[in-house]
Amino acid sequence: MHTVHADIDDPTLALLTVEEAARRLRIGRTLCFRLIRTGELESVPIGRLRRVPAAAISEYVTRLRASHKPTAIAV
Repeated sequence: MHTVHADIDDPTLALLTVEEAARRLRIGRTLCFRLIRTGELESVPIGRLRRVPAAAISEYVTRLRASHKPTAIAV
């Protein structure tokens, strides 16, 4: 059975639409555009289109995780 969103999980896709990137991150389209505008999420222009490299998703998550690591409490 083919689902509507099956393509967003396709690991062979090199570039994602902003909507696909937002779905992968489980965030809204507006927030995804904000992350792109601030440079937190990499994107590339293709003519009038904006695409997010698939690798940029995992890079963004890695930076998020690194910046939110709990600090160790000295005992």
